[in-house]
Amino acid sequence: MTLVAIILATLAAGIGSVWVAALLMRAGLGDGRRGVGPQHLLSLAAGALLATAFMHLLPEAFESHAGAHDLFATLLVGLVFFFLLDKAELWHHGHEHGHGHGHAHSHGHAHGHTQGHGHAHDHANGDAHAHAEGEARRGGGGWALLTGDSVHCFGDGILIASAFMADLRLGVVAALSVLAHEVPHHMGDLVVLRQASANRRMALLKVSLAGAVTALGGVVGYFLVGELQDWLPYFLAIASSSFIYVALADLIPQLQKRLSAGQTVAQIAWLVAGMTVVTLVSGMAHAH
Repeated sequence: MTLVAIILATLAAGIGSVWVAALLMRAGLGDGRRGVGPQHLLSLAAGALLATAFMHLLPEAFESHAGAHDLFATLLVGLVFFFLLDKAELWHHGHEHGHGHGHAHSHGHAHGHTQGHGHAHDHANGDAHAHAEGEARRGGGGWALLTGDSVHCFGDGILIASAFMADLRLGVVAALSVLAHEVPHHMGDLVVLRQASANRRMALLKVSLAGAVTALGGVVGYFLVGELQDWLPYFLAIASSSFIYVALADLIPQLQKRLSAGQTVAQIAWLVAGMTVVTLVSGMAHAH
């Protein structure tokens, strides 16, 4: 029964978030045209993640036999680990970008000897842009993006499975939080893939397949956590560190912009809405 719940929840979080993202884009939401912009969706996702970590996952972990000192140490190690993982990804992308930029710059510099620096700069930028578009059409960038998405979704599945192994209600809340924070992410994925290919259905299919990997992570997590029941509180602490890191290091910084009073109030309202939704779903699941 628990395994079935994990599979259904991970499919809903993994594939469901892709389809919700596609529907929002089709309806014109998330781009500000209908009064709901990216900032609102980011606020909603950040609120859901923080509420899940601090109001559900961590309390559940601390109710176990594990000591507070060990759990806080696990939380700290998890935060540092995700920071280093983020650093490695940034370094990798920066390294690739550096090679491309160096090529464009050298091309522009050589061209500048004959036609002037200003024209060379524009020509180099144009060549770099055309080269990037060519790479996108060949699918290189798109497949790299999908590979990264698949790894990320696999990890999400393990985190959801860990929550379900502790409590069914906790699993539902974790799956909802994953879905909420993946929606803005998948909207970006769809934009990138649609730019790389004119076939929108194929872009949706590719991102959906990457999202389906969440279920694979859920199944692996079920058997992994099942064999290591005594380590469940620490899995919950690691899951919390993941949610906290994504909210504070990725989502919240994107919200720290100079806005009008009305926009700031809306941002805070969506943040609170994310926390409220998680609390309500948790209450309903607990009552059920």
